[in-house]
Amino acid sequence: MNQLHLQAQIQQLGQIRYTPAGLMALDAALKAESEVIEAGKPRKVSLEIKAVAVGEVAKQLQALGIGGVAVFRGFLTHQRNGRGFIAHVTVIEPAAP
Repeated sequence: MNQLHLQAQIQQLGQIRYTPAGLMALDAALKAESEVIEAGKPRKVSLEIKAVAVGEVAKQLQALGIGGVAVFRGFLTHQRNGRGFIAHVTVIEPAAP
């Protein structure tokens, strides 16, 4: 199953564009930092990931703005050029305090 659940901060927002179906699309760069348990030991992890949101979710992403923190849910897929991957955000939820 391909599911993404990531609390992150918006580092960058791209220009608004529209899909061939006329839906708003917005690219973003997200940064997540947290501590996880691996092999019984705490480990600090950090990652930056490219993301895209379409339709109403794109409007929510835009409203959060750069620096906004939320929980992003969706799925991962390869980028069009085949280099790396991109998170497709389908749900944005408030971040836990």
